[in-house]
Amino acid sequence: IDEPVAVVIEKAKRLAEDRGWKVVSVDPAAGSLEATDTISLFRFKDDIVIRARAAENGAASIIDMRSVSRVGVHDIGVNAKRVRQFLSDLSGTTTAAS
Repeated sequence: IDEPVAVVIEKAKRLAEDRGWKVVSVDPAAGSLEATDTISLFRFKDDIVIRARAAENGAASIIDMRSVSRVGVHDIGVNAKRVRQFLSDLSGTTTAAS
């Protein structure tokens, strides 16, 4: 994403809050955000971690994200869908790197 790490993490925080995730920790300077999303009728919790690091040019960021269910073996694709949609929306809030 063509934005510095701290800016990307701040945007990720706003996007996470807009989704109703509970932001557990955020450190724009270190390029990290941790959150929890509660889903389904059974109130299952999924842990989400976003890390950003500066690209070689220093002006852009490389994003790594994971989402994992705390319980259960199968998530029926919920975590993968969450990651794809979040990264798509995060890229849409900035100019995506080519």
